[in-house]
Amino acid sequence: QVQFVESGGGLVQPGGSLRLSCAASGFTFNEFVMGWYRQVPGKQRELVAQINSRGNTIYADSMYGRSTISRDNANLSIFLQINSLKPEDTAVYYCNRPYATLPWGQGTQVIVSS
Repeated sequence: QVQFVESGGGLVQPGGSLRLSCAASGFTFNEFVMGWYRQVPGKQRELVAQINSRGNTIYADSMYGRSTISRDNANLSIFLQINSLKPEDTAVYYCNRPYATLPWGQGTQVIVSS
């Protein structure tokens, strides 16, 4: 069964850090580019970081320089470390395959507020 389970979100103060995790199942994980997305109510889901099977990464401008995406192919997982969090980072964060999207998981809520 294809599934994404995101975790690690929460309430954090501006300037803080979070590490998001995504556990995938149901497909040959190490063959696919994986990505982190985020969505704010009323707006389109935005791809913020992606990583290929060799570990090469691409970041959206909004995340560049303060986030790190990584993957663990053995454990079918990806991670997103976000530092220097800003209120505008408040969103639900999801993982998926950017070039062969599967059904979405429930996401993990990140709230950045003092």
